Order: sequence, then C-alpha cells, then structure tokens
Amino acid sequence: MKSSDTEPRTPQFSLFDVEQGEPVAADTGAVKPSGRYSNFVVYVDESGDHGMQTLDPNYPVFVLAFCVFYKRHYSEKVAPALHKFKFNHFGHDLVVLHEHEIRKEKGDFKFANRQQKHQFLSELTDIIEASNFILISCVVDKAKLQERGETENNPYHLALGFCLETLYELLLEKDQDDTLTHVAVECRGKKEDNALELEFRRVCDGANRLNKRLPFDIKFADKKVDSPGLQLADLVARPIGMHVLRPEQENRAFEVLKRKFFCSGGRENLGEGYENWGLKLFPSPESERPR
Repeated sequence: MKSSDTEPRTPQFSLFDVEQGEPVAADTGAVKPSGRYSNFVVYVDESGDHGMQTLDPNYPVFVLAFCVFYKRHYSEKVAPALHKFKFNHFGHDLVVLHEHEIRKEKGDFKFANRQQKHQFLSELTDIIEASNFILISCVVDKAKLQERGETENNPYHLALGFCLETLYELLLEKDQDDTLTHVAVECRGKKEDNALELEFRRVCDGANRLNKRLPFDIKFADKKVDSPGLQLADLVARPIGMHVLRPEQENRAFEVLKRKFFCSGGRENLGEGYENWGLKLFPSPESERPR
C-alpha cells in the first residue's frame, strides 16, 4: 500500500475565507427584492421510500428536506466551496454527490481506507456547517400511518404540504412573500413528476392550512445535473430521519443541522425551538400540542 493511501490529504484550497480569519457574511435576505423574484432559492430532496405498500423495518420513515438559501451567499460561498471540495478529492468537479452512493461506497466513492473516507465526510460536514441556509423538513412515520389504516395517504404529498406552508411563513418573516421563489426538485420519473407537480400547484393554489395562494414555482432537474443545492439537500435528508428513529445514537451530521432549522426564537435561538416548527413529525406525537 502506498504511503499516500494511509496519510491524510492536505487540501489544495481553503473552503471558505473564514479559514483565514474572515467571517462568513451572515446575510439573511431580509432586504426587499427589487425585481419579481425573491432573494431566496429552495432545493429539495427526500430520504426513504414514499410508497405505503412497502415498509423497511430499518428505516420506516419518509423524510422531505427543504434547504433555503439566500442567493448571494449560495452563489458566492456555497457553490464555489463545493466545487473546490470536488477538485481536491476527484481532480475535477463533474462528480454528483449522492448520500446513498457515498454511504455504500459506490461509483466514484470507493475509498482507499477508513481514514480517507473519514476525512472526506469530515470536510463535507464542515462545508455544511459553514454554509448559511435555513432547513425545513417533515418526517412521516409510515409504520404509524399503517397502524392507523391511512395507507392511501402519500407521504411525499403530506410532507410537501407542511414544508410549503412553513416556507411561506419563513418568507413572510423575511418580507419576501409577494415575490416568486423557485423550488427545485430532482426528477424521479414522468408519472411521479406529474403527480408531484399537480400536488405542488394544488397546495400553492390555496389547498393549505393558511388558505392562501403561495408564491412558489416548481423546477425539475435531471438527477445528473450538477446543482450544489440539490446535492446538499440530498446529504441532509437521511441524518434527519436517523435522528428521529434513533435519537440516542451519535449523529454528528444532525448536531450540525439542528442549528439550521427554522425555529420559533429566530437567530438568537438556533438549535432550539425547531420541533413542530422547522421540523415536523407526522403523525404528531400525542404529547405534542398543535402549532
């Protein structure tokens, strides 16, 4: 085995200017946009099977995650950092990061040893931690739905409704509610995409808890598209599901993510007050009061 396989790699590029003492700008997007589009863009991904006919006993949940980015921070900090990370580890930036392939070490993610994989994951977690974005998520307990006989419900559609309602509340807080915000999702197949678009537009047309028209538009992207936002959304969904399933298990990724959730106390309360706010469990625990 070559010595390079056992020694940690030295990064060729710094991921963020903050590593040289310059703080990452805490842009909130609260400035009123000048055009028809909001200052935010949303990237969406899921974890788990949304079908109700099958149930994985090791992962009986469906997770939908919305990563809400302030466009300036996304374009100037997040996207370049992810591309630099790829150049460091692969020599090019054409690799599309997928949590499942990384976890299973498939395709481009066949690591030489545990140390190399640990460094790869550690650097990726550092990027997520340094990136400013707001997280909105819904975890649907499919086993509980089956127990209640609600097998006709579509977990994806249930989660989508909550996430869109909460996204509107966030944009209302940021004074962005009268401009258009784009919501990007990965293509899953013609039938699934058509059903998702229909449900998305139904919710946005007023079939929601707020009884309001929601100013969102959905955009579909091919799974092979190199979108940093979609890749980050893919990376965060499963750690959320694992936290809900096994809250006592060590989960460094979730420890980072819990400070990203939209929460009841604003920026001063990061990491607290996100339950049933930025993170929704469905069905709700019996002890949980409705929001």
